[in-house]
Formats: sequence, C-alpha cells, structure tokens
Amino acid sequence: MTNFTTNSVNAPKKPLRLALIAMSGAGKTFWTRRIAETGVTAISCDDRIEEKLSRRLAAGGYAGINGVAAWMGWPDSATYAAREAEYLREEISTLDEILTELQANPQQSLILDTTGSVIYAGNHLLHRLRKLMTVVYLAASDAEQQLLIERYLNNPKPVLWRGAFQARSSETARETVARCYPHLIAARRQSYTALAHATLQVAALRELPHTAAAFLELLPERFRPQGVGGSR
Repeated sequence: MTNFTTNSVNAPKKPLRLALIAMSGAGKTFWTRRIAETGVTAISCDDRIEEKLSRRLAAGGYAGINGVAAWMGWPDSATYAAREAEYLREEISTLDEILTELQANPQQSLILDTTGSVIYAGNHLLHRLRKLMTVVYLAASDAEQQLLIERYLNNPKPVLWRGAFQARSSETARETVARCYPHLIAARRQSYTALAHATLQVAALRELPHTAAAFLELLPERFRPQGVGGSR
C-alpha cells in the first residue's frame, strides 16, 4: 500500500471504516453501538437481511432477529436447507449493496456489524470487503466457547450450519447443537482469522471501559483513526 505524506493542512481525513466479524454473541453489535454513539454511521447486516426477508417472515408470523431464526428452524427441520440458502442469498445481496455504497462515497465512514456467516459470502465479495474496510475479528477463547453455545441455545440467532450439524439418532436437536457447535466455531475461526486485518480478544474487550475510544485504542496503531491513542 502506498504511504502518503501530508503536505497540505487541507488533506482529507481518512474515513473510519471497520467491519466487525465473529460468532454470534462475541460482542459485534455491542461495540458497533458504542462506536456509533460517537456519530459514525453504523449498519447492521442482520437488520438489512431481515428487511429483505420481511414478507416471507410476516407470512409465517415472524418478526425480529429471533423471528428470522425461528423461520429458518432447527438444522434438522425439513425446510432448513432451503431457508439457509435463501438467507445466504440475501446476505450476499446485502453485503454487495453496502460495499457498492462505500465505493461510491470514498470519504464515508462506516462501522459494519456483520453476521457470523459473512465468511460464506464468496471470495469476490470478501476481497472487496478487505479492500474497502478494516476487518476486525473479535476472537473468543476456547474457554468462552461454552458461553457462546449457551447463548445460542437460550436465545437463538440465525446460524448457517453449512453441513456442520450432524445429528445422531439418540440425540435431541439441542443435544446435537451442543455437540456440533464447537466444531462450527473451530471451522469458522480459521476463516475469520484469514479474513481479518486485526484480531481482538473478547476477554480483553470485556476489561475495557465501554467506550469507542477504548475499543479503537486496542487496535494495532496502523488501523486506528487519527488522534486515537499513541505508540505502544
């Protein structure tokens, strides 16, 4: 990447563009909202996908992010595979629209709260995402995996299993989720790490003040916006 020196006081300030990626429950939405409180535009991919699915959700009496999860159903349901594919199509469309908006507005700042399944959007879109935004992975430790599983079981969010749900005849669906979810996390961890420009540990984020400045200062210096933090 070219390094530019500032020769003019009128040089435009580089926009803040962060895409937060992680499994559901890792804190993407929480930190997106904290940063948005400073006036930076924020977009929730979940919200946009829900809008695209709204007619299909309403037909079944569903609403909200939990309604999307209920509409998709458990991974062993008869309609799950078709609805998983529908959801992914709308997710790809959503990400494409957001990135096209960014390309058309070079000075626009944005905090993007992605879905956990953003890694399935295809190489072309993911390359565009990395080119246009700084991708930050909120990484949960092995010890925190159980908490993510419990959050999913107690408050289901849309999850694309992509074949990772492998039921056994002696198990209930919840038991299969508890057994297979760690495998899904492990498989996604590799993809998140490869996609990200920077990785922040969820455990470290929990110790921070709940402010945008604290989050941004934890980023590697080359990814921080101007005026945040100093050399470490």
